[in-house]
Amino acid sequence: MALGQGRAEHWDDAYRTRGVDGVSWFQIEPTTSLALLDALGVRPNAAVIDIGGGASTLVDQLVRRGYQDLTVLDISAAALEEGRKRLGEDAPVTWVHEDLLAWRPERRFDVWHDRAVFHFLVEPEEQRRYLSLLAEAVEDGGALILGTFAEDGPEYCSSLRVSRYNAAELTELLGGLCETVVTTREVHVTPAGARQPFTWVAGHKVGASPAGG
Repeated sequence: MALGQGRAEHWDDAYRTRGVDGVSWFQIEPTTSLALLDALGVRPNAAVIDIGGGASTLVDQLVRRGYQDLTVLDISAAALEEGRKRLGEDAPVTWVHEDLLAWRPERRFDVWHDRAVFHFLVEPEEQRRYLSLLAEAVEDGGALILGTFAEDGPEYCSSLRVSRYNAAELTELLGGLCETVVTTREVHVTPAGARQPFTWVAGHKVGASPAGG
């Protein structure tokens, strides 16, 4: 995966070339994400960060549900601009333009949501950095929701090699960081009609209090 500025340019180009509703990960309704938030008992007073969620409609749905402390982090300025334009300047959303692996969180969150970022981290040191950030950025007892390509999912996405996982592998990878509550499988249909199986793991960071408690 291209690093630094090259990585940002890669994703900006994807959005500008194909449009928000033309990229393979586009979905009109983030049904699995919402269902997993409900399964974990996350409340609207929770502070949520959506990793790589620049143009995702998840934040729209959370605003409609009454969430008031939302953060969207993405390496693509183009994706973030689309989300900001769609929701407007008055939305209770902080838009963070950062390369996740270079990011330094300045606060902690009750919910960490990642649909389709982690599987692009194919090198062990990148994966370790991701897990270190997750541990640093999430409150004890906070909710962790992670979605990656399943073991029978695509080997490449947007011309980049990806890692694929089953539920047991993701659960093991999270190790003592997460008390898993639910795992599930989703088959995402891309705008072009391709079927992409996803593995989801959701649980609580090891600690005492529930998210949004």
